This record gives sequence, structure tokens and C-alpha cells, in this order.
Amino acid sequence: MDYNVIVVGGGHAGLEAAFASAHMGMKTLLVSINIKMMGNMPCNPSIGGSAKGIVVREIDALGGMMGIAADHHYLQMKMLNTGKGPGVQCLRAQQDKLEYPKYLQDLALNTPNLEVKEGSVVSLIHDEHKVFGVKLQSGEEYTSDAVILSTGTYMESYIFRGHKKIQQGPDGEKPSLGLSPYLRSMGIETYRLKTGTPPRIRRDSIDFSKASVEPGSRGNYAFSFMTKEFIPVEKQEPCYLIYTNENTHQIIRDHLDETALYSGNIVGVGPRYCPSIESKIITFKDKTRHQLFLEPESRYTDSIYVQGFSTSMSEEVQDLMIKSLPGFENAVVLKYAYAIEYDAIKTTEYGPTLELKKWPGLYIAGQICGTSGYEEAAGLGLMAGINASLKIQGKEPLILRRDQSYIGVMIDDLVTKGTEEPYRLLSSRAEYRLLLRHDNADLRLTDIGREVGLISDERYEYFTSKRNNINKVTEILESTYVGKRKEVEEYLASLGFNELKGGVLASELLKRPGVRYTELAKFIPELKDIELDEQTIDEIEVIEKYEGYIVKQKRDALNSQKLEELVIPTDIIYKDMNGIRLEAREKLEKVRPLTVGQASRISGVNPSDISMLILNIKKWKRHE
Repeated sequence: MDYNVIVVGGGHAGLEAAFASAHMGMKTLLVSINIKMMGNMPCNPSIGGSAKGIVVREIDALGGMMGIAADHHYLQMKMLNTGKGPGVQCLRAQQDKLEYPKYLQDLALNTPNLEVKEGSVVSLIHDEHKVFGVKLQSGEEYTSDAVILSTGTYMESYIFRGHKKIQQGPDGEKPSLGLSPYLRSMGIETYRLKTGTPPRIRRDSIDFSKASVEPGSRGNYAFSFMTKEFIPVEKQEPCYLIYTNENTHQIIRDHLDETALYSGNIVGVGPRYCPSIESKIITFKDKTRHQLFLEPESRYTDSIYVQGFSTSMSEEVQDLMIKSLPGFENAVVLKYAYAIEYDAIKTTEYGPTLELKKWPGLYIAGQICGTSGYEEAAGLGLMAGINASLKIQGKEPLILRRDQSYIGVMIDDLVTKGTEEPYRLLSSRAEYRLLLRHDNADLRLTDIGREVGLISDERYEYFTSKRNNINKVTEILESTYVGKRKEVEEYLASLGFNELKGGVLASELLKRPGVRYTELAKFIPELKDIELDEQTIDEIEVIEKYEGYIVKQKRDALNSQKLEELVIPTDIIYKDMNGIRLEAREKLEKVRPLTVGQASRISGVNPSDISMLILNIKKWKRHE
């Protein structure tokens, strides 16, 4: 073999897959259509957001690179949902569209075990049983133990503006042609999906006095647990908020027949949770305005991204729409919005390791899996790189549970429930979101990253020191009584609490609203010599203040885990099973779940089907 792993595509999924396999000692080849566009952000140059920010922390905790890259050269860092519980709080950073990909490109070109080659893959090398290489448009062929396809939105892609349809990839790049038809010739089912992007406006042509300023968050925030340098909020770039108006909405309604989306040109399904502005106007007819965020794309360009204004209208109509916005009366368009349609692989084609069921040795990651978003793509790329490498090493695959990570939730949703639209992670998709917090991603996943070989000795030592400190502090808090002392009474009185009637456990005091660890620690001598950073202190407060809820979710997760441990034999025949409805048997046959827990989450499979499935599994095992 020429390589252990070949990765096709240099987007966020492809880069994470390539980094993971190279760091795990695999001789890796990354093939990209354009090396200078690796790590590109064709839509919003931001990392994180609701649920997505937690995914980036999980990628970092496992040993991936997105969090480290996102902490370099960001324009603005913000902690979202601070007024809500810790289960939904997460980071979002406005990135520099030029600096972010440059950092990743430099990293890729200087990573041991990783070779980068420019080219377009048009077919795969395989026999009747296994995929073991790729063929490029140039005629070059390379063999490998595993191939990971991470083609993003490039496969047979077209961009749309009004009635114009151009065969092109995102950001005006070349599309990937030939590979998708070849996959179909192998019996792999594909389908069309659609996404889009808003216009970019020249900064000095906008009147920002008609917009409200949206600053970053104060405090030391980072995606990577290893980041120690932070950009003060005063040196961060401001973002701005404006709203559409009735004039904007009327222009859109008057020209609906000129949009690619409603004229019938686009057949692919778009993302429900990131709709175009015309979809919002049609769907939410009672809304008199929709918010739009004005976000800088780079320190080195004058481009402003209009978040929330994605459209596939013609350029002429876009001009009318843009100039109807407050402060945009003299706006100069740098790049018009467009919709893009592309091929993805049906979710029933791959399993929880992201390896295709029919073709061992072939893995997929990123938007080809049916997802949307840089963060989802990177998480899938990391897992594909890990699992391809583990298989080559002859080790068990890594399948993260739903109570372990958002990455686990996403992959389970895709392979179990499927998706007909670009899948986006949301905190509401996770039933154990209080366990899957922003602050504790390292406690959940760093041991796993260490086990697969992605966490260095230095990093693991730092992590274990932090974990030991947390354990030490929580033990002290849960065994130390704070008595009736003047300074304690004064502190509690300042927060509006009544006088203590006797000694109270420090952990119980910390559960009270407004009580902070830093103040409480002043009254407990054993805590004074334990050095903690700001993030670890926040984590300790969450552990103590939400202890009851956390314990309950852990108990629920443990009960669910019993079904996850009931493994379904891979050669079981569902059509012959007694007592299971025909619809359920058909769904089970299509998905081929690995465990009873996974089977229970398949749409169309009900509890009575699961009960009978368990009985049939027992019978099957007796006859083996």
C-alpha cells in the first residue's frame, strides 16, 4: 500500500480526519482540489454557537485541532446563553476568514506522517469486497488501507442566483465531478441537499449608526483547554445588529418567482434551522421583522457578512433587498448571495463508525454525511480518522454514547433516525445535555483521546492535575462545615440570606444563588493552597450547584446504557422474526442497528417491537 489512510477533501472534516490519522501514526495522504482553500469558510467565518461550541470543545478534548485553530486570531469571542442554565451555555467566535485557514494549511503542510496533494478524485480503487485506493482526474492512482471521503458541498455542485445555474463549488471554486456518479455505480445511494450564503457588503458603505453594537464577552474564554493567551474584549472587533422591515419583505414577496428556491430550479432540501430570508418571510408571515447580524470577515479586508440574509434571488433583486435595510441605503456589494446544491450519501449507507456498510475500508465525514456546519463536519472528520486508524491497528472502534458527547448524539441521530435535510446539532437533540456541558468536555473525553493516541504526555499531565484539583476541592467542600462566624454571616447577609442557625456544609452553601467559590474559599483554610484557573472554578460551581440534576441525568443515562449493552448479532435476519410488525422489521433491516438501545431510537420501531426483538435475539443466540 502507498498509504495507510487517504483523505479526500481538505475542508474541516478532511483536515480533522487527516490530522487524527497522522497523529495516530498512520501514513496519511490528503487530496484537495485547491490546497490554498483548505480550511476555507465559504459561509460565515465563525466557529461555535448553540451546541456547536460544545462540539468544538469535545473535538479539542479528544485531541482534534479545530479548537486550537479557533483560538488563534479570532475577531470576537462570545459566551452565549449566559442567562440560561449551564447545559446550554457555549462559545461562539467570529474568525478571521484569511487567518483561520492559513493556520490550518500551515499545520497540514508541516504535520509528520501527513502528505498533501492537489488534485480531484474521480473514482475509487476496489475489488468486490473492499475499497483500497483512489484514482485522480490526472490518471494518478494511490492505494491505501482506508479511504475517507470528506467532499463537503463540492460533489456535482451547482450554485444558483435567480434563474442562473452554474456548475461551481462554494466560493467560486471548481466542483468535484465524476466521483458521485462513480459512487452510485458501486450501489451507494446519494441524494441532493442544498445550503446557501448571504451577501458580503463593503464596510465603509454601511451606516453603522443605524445599527446596535454587539460586543464580545468579558472574561478569558477559549475553545481549547490548553489555550493560555486571550484577546482582551477591548481589542476584539464589534459586531452589529439590525432588522429587516416591511419594505424588505414586500420586495421579496414581489419577486418570489425570481428566486431559485421557489422557481423549481433547486431540487435539494435545505436546512430547516438556517433558512433563506425568503423562506422566513413565507413561513413566518406574522413576523414584521427578522434580525440580521453584521459581522466582519477579516482584519485584512473590508468585507461585512450579513448573517440571516441568505438568499438565492437574482443579483438585481438582491440589490433592492439590500438597499431596503437600515444603514444600507448606499451599500456596495462585494459578493452576492447564492444557494448551492450538491450530492450527499444517504444515512442508511453508513454505520456508527462512519464506515460504509457495503464497502469496508471506505469512510465518510462532514457534509457528505448529510450534515451542515463546520463544527459538525470537524467532529465527524475526527471520528472517521480515529476509526479508520483503529481498524488498521486491529483495535476496537470508538463509538461515543449519547450521554458522553454531542458528537455521539449527532452520529447516533444520523445512523439511527436519518435525515432528509442538512442535519444541524441543537442542544434540544441531547437528552442528557446537563452532562454534556461546555465546561466538562475534557473530563468526559480526554481519557478517551489519550487511549486512542491523540493526547500527548504533557497535555495528559496537565489534565490529570486539573481533575485531581477538582476532586480534591469537591471532597473538601462536601466534608467541611462552615460555622457561625462573623465574616461568613456578613457575606451571606450581603447576598440577602438570613443568619445561619448552625454549621452548614460548604457544598450546601455554594448551592445558594449568588454564592461564589472564590468568596467561600476565603473561609476554608484547606482550599487556599489549591490553585485553580477561572474556568475550573466555574466548573466546580456548576458541579455543586446542579448536583441533584446531574445525579438524576447520570442515573437515567445508566438505565439507558443497559439497552446499549445488548448487542444485536450482525448476521441476524429480521424478516423471519415473530411478533415484530412488518414496518419495524423493514426499518431494522435498513438501519441494521448494532445494539437494542440503537434499535429503540429508530423511527417506526415501538416498545412492543423492542420487547419482541430482545426475545428473538435470545432465541437466535441459542441456535447459533
